[in-house]
Amino acid sequence: MTKPTKRLGPAATALALCIGLVLSAQASADDLEAGKKIAFDRSKGNCLTCHHIEGGPLPGNIGPPLIAMKSRFPDKAKLRAQIWDATAINPHSIMPPMGRHRILSEKEIDLVTDYIYSL
Repeated sequence: MTKPTKRLGPAATALALCIGLVLSAQASADDLEAGKKIAFDRSKGNCLTCHHIEGGPLPGNIGPPLIAMKSRFPDKAKLRAQIWDATAINPHSIMPPMGRHRILSEKEIDLVTDYIYSL
């Protein structure tokens, strides 16, 4: 019996590995729920103060609505950077620098990023 990698060939093996990495990088339902909780929490992420998020109570309208985020931020790292410190890209942004000012921990920023990216 031959090994699967010999039957598939190197290109197919590389593709299978890449697909596996992408699937393992997706956030779990529990992580998305935890990110939503932080985003909606008035003492933590407080995203609803400025943004409309579907299902959020009393959303704000100062910032853009958080919809179609994968289209707006194809590179998830750029979305995380925006949440970490929006003033790095736009010095006049009124969005609080969640990471730089330690409003949220690294883990909380990751959870919120995963949730927002799923919208």
